[in-house]
Amino acid sequence: MKAHDGMYIDGEWRPAAGRDTIEVVNPVDEQVIGHVPAGTAEDVDTAVRAARAAFPGWAATAPAERAARLAALRDVLAARKDEIAETVTAELGAPLAFSQAVHAGVPVLVAGSYAELAATYAFEEKVGNSTVYQEPVGVVGAITPWNYPLHQIVAKVAPALAAGCTVVLKPAEDTPLTAQLFAEAVAEAGVPAGVFNLVTGLGPVAGQALAEHPDVDLVSFTGSTAVGRRIGATAGAAVKRVALELGGKSANVILPSADLAKAVNVGVANVMSNSGQTCSAWTRMLVPADRYDEAVGLAAAAAAKYGDRIGPVVNAKQRDRVRGYIEKGVAEGARLVAGGPESPRDQGYFVSPTVFADVTEQMTIAQEEIFGPVLTILRYEDEEDALRIANGTVYGLAGAVWAGEESEAVAFARRLDTGQVDINGGRFNPLAPFGGYKQSGVGRELGTHGLSEYLQTKSLQF
Repeated sequence: MKAHDGMYIDGEWRPAAGRDTIEVVNPVDEQVIGHVPAGTAEDVDTAVRAARAAFPGWAATAPAERAARLAALRDVLAARKDEIAETVTAELGAPLAFSQAVHAGVPVLVAGSYAELAATYAFEEKVGNSTVYQEPVGVVGAITPWNYPLHQIVAKVAPALAAGCTVVLKPAEDTPLTAQLFAEAVAEAGVPAGVFNLVTGLGPVAGQALAEHPDVDLVSFTGSTAVGRRIGATAGAAVKRVALELGGKSANVILPSADLAKAVNVGVANVMSNSGQTCSAWTRMLVPADRYDEAVGLAAAAAAKYGDRIGPVVNAKQRDRVRGYIEKGVAEGARLVAGGPESPRDQGYFVSPTVFADVTEQMTIAQEEIFGPVLTILRYEDEEDALRIANGTVYGLAGAVWAGEESEAVAFARRLDTGQVDINGGRFNPLAPFGGYKQSGVGRELGTHGLSEYLQTKSLQF
């Protein structure tokens, strides 16, 4: 697609306030594929004012009409699926088949789920002698990451629109072309002017201006825990609501009764998916001590198959960051059984699929989010030891448990300090709430729980 040289504000593409632009680079060949405006605080203010002006009308729109606009948006995204996939592949470097199935496919499901929820959700209920109303929060500032560029947009914008909120989106600077495609889809779906607005730009400039704007009622952010803390502090000072989906260091716990080969192979696939750039990836594999060597061998063999099947990481900074973690793992005494810090290609931001054995829970690579195709394998002595290790980080976003009997896995999963757990390879559910415990965030996305983030409660007594 051809990049727009303006911002989508109040239903039209408008020139940016400044002249600075951001290069969009293809991480496979390091070639510039486009430029977008580097938004300023002035651009953000214009967009927020448009969202504020549009809010009363959209909030008063019948839920059935909001549902109809979301259904139309779903249909537009589905019709443009190939173009979306090609754009994500160009910006992010993901293999085209993965972009088609996940990056373009999942947002269609999520948009459709909120079309249905907008039509069926109980925005009003009787409680004794009271009528309780669920009303839209107001203007939402949505700040999204690059790793799932369209999914993260839809997971914020769709429930906000379903609730009756208006939105200003600041997408990641690495993947703005996908966000521009989404803005085109919103217009094509007939969403009224000002209800959705897009400002491209850098996080410390446009993102900060959006988070701090006094007319933004809720900030929904997905990204690093460090940035989430700053946004939370800013919002707290203004008594402003936040929804924060932050980092993860999820445990994949393989109990002694599990099918070891299946659990290891699925676990490796989970970590390598999207080049490891998934906040919920199961990057810590916990294995019984008496089957540790067998698991390491299986993981090394599985990782070797991904050498030419995964794309690059998003940019040079991220590539160097991931390589730095691999080097630190070696320096701290972990054993490389697959991959390593050396680049597998002469061009592009590629990182070798990497597996570490002999990892202890105190090591940096077992505690910090790497955000690349790097798996750490830890041994445990018994179930209590496994639980302690699994819960032994500041994060609590996701995880997995494998056991011979589902009930055994469920019993263990209920003791994990984490927001979402897959049992024996459970499938993705776009209606299940997603979000974290501890420093993995505040609030939930997807399904009715995601919708409720954008609602506030009023009761009338009779």
